[in-house]
Amino acid sequence: MKQIEELIKKGNATVIDVRSPGEFMGGHVANSINIPLNEISSRMEELKKYDNIILCCASGGRSSMAQAILGNAGIKCFDGGPWTNVNYLINN
Repeated sequence: MKQIEELIKKGNATVIDVRSPGEFMGGHVANSINIPLNEISSRMEELKKYDNIILCCASGGRSSMAQAILGNAGIKCFDGGPWTNVNYLINN
């Protein structure tokens, strides 16, 4: 989590929310990008253009799965867990 905090403080991170669009619309980190977990594999090329990806979801389960998928594809990313935690780090 320390590395995630540092990236956020430097303003050098892209937050990807892997929840469903409906969940995302119910609340999300400002300026985050919604790419549902079931679309991660098909949107791999799009994700390669981002640096310092921080993944988040509702509880941390889907962000962990997304991190495994992206990591296996050689895309560096961090599991931020619940979006509310990432939101807290950004705003405090």
